[in-house]
Amino acid sequence: MLDNIRVVLSHTSHPGNIGAAARAMKTMGLRHLYLINPRYFPDPQADAMAAGADDLLRAAVVCSSIDEALQGVVFTVAMTARLRDISIEVKTPRAAMPLLLQQAAQHPVALLFGTEMSGLTNEEMGKAQMLVNIPAHPDFSSLNLAAAVQLMGYELNAAAQNYLPSVPEIRPATHEQLEGFFAHLEKTLLEIGFFTTQNPARMMQRLRRLYARARLEPEEINILRGILSVTTEYNARLKSRYLEEHPDVQQH
Repeated sequence: MLDNIRVVLSHTSHPGNIGAAARAMKTMGLRHLYLINPRYFPDPQADAMAAGADDLLRAAVVCSSIDEALQGVVFTVAMTARLRDISIEVKTPRAAMPLLLQQAAQHPVALLFGTEMSGLTNEEMGKAQMLVNIPAHPDFSSLNLAAAVQLMGYELNAAAQNYLPSVPEIRPATHEQLEGFFAHLEKTLLEIGFFTTQNPARMMQRLRRLYARARLEPEEINILRGILSVTTEYNARLKSRYLEEHPDVQQH
């Protein structure tokens, strides 16, 4: 199961934190490190802080975007130090890691960590199916990146000790399938004029969270995209008919 888990660090600013995170991963049996646009990597400070986990650094996958880092993943858990105005599930590490392991038994999954100063952006969190908040003192709740990786790795190992294999209830859609659906959904809503009185970015965030809770399967995505295609075709026919009946109206 642990071999199906990738640790994704987004826009890490200090190379020493990458090395320390790699060391934390290796002590907990995690091997797959993905880096999204690190400021400095490779770097001697990363090598020094890895302290024996150099092999993880050499095998690290450097990506130019979060979509590239999550390619093939079916379940993403994103870390957040603060509870925001969001409707996506927020759990503790102890509650979330057994759920991550259930998916990791058969599919690639990801633990997503943000930059040291500001954490993950709202857009990055929108790519996740679940958020995890590490309980800490409210006056000083931000953990060092490597410490957070170490803690999550420990909770994964603790959950693995009590893991009982079971037949998965669903075959979840991959990250690429979900992103294709969301792009199709946004395009369709724009074409039918849904965003006229809405904030498109804010609305898409809410729709992402709604479907994250649904845990869509590939077949369900195909159904939804079929509905979107029919909606677009019907809207185009209505528009064409209206323009035929009202030739004085200019098309915009």
